[in-house]
Amino acid sequence: MSELTQIWIKRMHKGPMDPAPKATVVAGKGLVGNANQGGKRQVTIVSNKAWEAVTAPLGATPDPRMRRANLLVSDIDFTDARGKILHIGTVRIRIYGETRPCEQMEAVAPGLQHAMSVPWGGGAFGEVLDDGEIAVGDSVELK
Repeated sequence: MSELTQIWIKRMHKGPMDPAPKATVVAGKGLVGNANQGGKRQVTIVSNKAWEAVTAPLGATPDPRMRRANLLVSDIDFTDARGKILHIGTVRIRIYGETRPCEQMEAVAPGLQHAMSVPWGGGAFGEVLDDGEIAVGDSVELK
């Protein structure tokens, strides 16, 4: 089973990604304190296994924090995730789509934007369905 290995909260658009051991989530909004609130893209998630695979051609794997996702899970395949529910502890997140890499990825490592351009290579985004707390170490399952 996969687990939640990192949480990052972005205080402002294009701002730093602050690591957190736990976070409060609000249904229909997202992570408390995060710049992105509401809409379909309330939370962004990347799988560490996928991150390592897409960045392998670069030689050195950049820190997953550089992806600028909110959540890092150990091993979830998002390839067929659209419309499915990601369970993190007691919280559910509906996966709406894949997060496409932007030009900020080139600033992290030359070639990273291209490497992440494979289907679902940039992770997923979704909508929080439950109020609750999530914490590093919580079990993660895609249903």
